[in-house]
Amino acid sequence: MAKPNKKGPTKTVDIFCSQCKAPLFKYRKGGKGALLKCFIERISQDFTTIPCVCPNCSRPFAREAIIRGAPAYKMIGGKVTFK
Repeated sequence: MAKPNKKGPTKTVDIFCSQCKAPLFKYRKGGKGALLKCFIERISQDFTTIPCVCPNCSRPFAREAIIRGAPAYKMIGGKVTFK
Protein backbone atom coordinates (compact mmCIF):
# COMPACT_ATOMS: atom_id res chain seq x y z
CA MET A 1 0.00 0.00 0.00
CA ALA A 2 1.18 3.49 -0.79
CA LYS A 3 1.94 5.98 1.95
CA PRO A 4 0.01 9.25 2.01
CA ASN A 5 1.58 12.20 0.23
CA LYS A 6 4.16 13.82 2.54
CA LYS A 7 3.42 17.36 1.43
CA GLY A 8 -0.30 16.80 1.61
CA PRO A 9 -3.10 19.21 0.84
CA THR A 10 -2.78 22.94 1.42
CA LYS A 11 -6.28 23.43 2.88
CA THR A 12 -6.21 23.39 6.68
CA VAL A 13 -9.17 22.68 8.92
CA ASP A 14 -9.58 23.35 12.62
CA ILE A 15 -10.57 20.28 14.63
CA PHE A 16 -12.50 20.76 17.87
CA CYS A 17 -13.81 18.55 20.66
CA SER A 18 -17.54 18.09 20.08
CA GLN A 19 -18.36 18.24 23.79
CA CYS A 20 -16.42 21.26 25.07
CA LYS A 21 -15.44 22.89 21.73
CA ALA A 22 -11.76 23.05 22.72
CA PRO A 23 -9.36 23.25 19.75
CA LEU A 24 -7.45 20.02 19.18
CA PHE A 25 -5.58 20.31 15.87
CA LYS A 26 -4.98 22.32 12.77
CA TYR A 27 -4.92 19.63 10.09
CA ARG A 28 -4.16 19.63 6.36
CA LYS A 29 -7.20 17.73 5.13
CA GLY A 30 -7.69 16.43 1.63
CA GLY A 31 -11.13 15.99 0.10
CA LYS A 32 -14.50 17.08 1.36
CA GLY A 33 -15.71 14.02 3.22
CA ALA A 34 -16.02 13.26 6.90
CA LEU A 35 -12.97 13.24 9.17
CA LEU A 36 -12.20 9.57 9.78
CA LYS A 37 -8.46 9.67 10.33
CA CYS A 38 -5.70 12.20 10.85
CA PHE A 39 -2.24 11.36 9.59
CA ILE A 40 0.18 12.68 12.21
CA GLU A 41 2.52 14.10 9.56
CA ARG A 42 -0.32 16.32 8.27
CA ILE A 43 -1.08 17.94 11.64
CA SER A 44 0.26 21.47 11.38
CA GLN A 45 -0.57 22.56 14.93
CA ASP A 46 -1.33 20.30 17.90
CA PHE A 47 -3.10 21.72 20.96
CA THR A 48 -3.29 18.43 22.88
CA THR A 49 -0.94 17.53 25.72
CA ILE A 50 -1.76 13.80 25.81
CA PRO A 51 -2.24 12.21 22.38
CA CYS A 52 -5.87 11.46 21.49
CA VAL A 53 -7.27 13.07 24.67
CA CYS A 54 -9.01 16.45 24.83
CA PRO A 55 -6.94 18.86 26.96
CA ASN A 56 -10.05 20.56 28.35
CA CYS A 57 -12.52 17.77 29.21
CA SER A 58 -10.07 14.80 29.22
CA ARG A 59 -12.31 12.79 26.90
CA PRO A 60 -10.62 10.47 24.38
CA PHE A 61 -11.46 11.45 20.81
CA ALA A 62 -9.26 9.10 18.75
CA ARG A 63 -7.10 5.99 18.75
CA GLU A 64 -3.53 5.69 17.53
CA ALA A 65 -3.15 3.44 14.49
CA ILE A 66 -0.90 2.67 11.55
CA ILE A 67 -2.75 3.37 8.31
CA ARG A 68 -1.06 2.61 4.97
CA GLY A 69 2.27 2.38 6.79
CA ALA A 70 2.02 5.83 8.37
CA PRO A 71 1.12 6.70 11.97
CA ALA A 72 -2.34 8.21 12.27
CA TYR A 73 -5.19 8.91 14.65
CA LYS A 74 -8.47 7.10 13.92
CA MET A 75 -11.27 9.38 15.03
CA ILE A 76 -14.04 8.01 17.23
CA GLY A 77 -17.39 8.84 15.65
CA GLY A 78 -19.10 11.94 17.01
CA LYS A 79 -16.22 13.01 19.28
CA VAL A 80 -14.77 15.72 17.02
CA THR A 81 -16.05 18.47 14.74
CA PHE A 82 -14.16 20.50 12.17
CA LYS A 83 -14.47 23.76 10.26
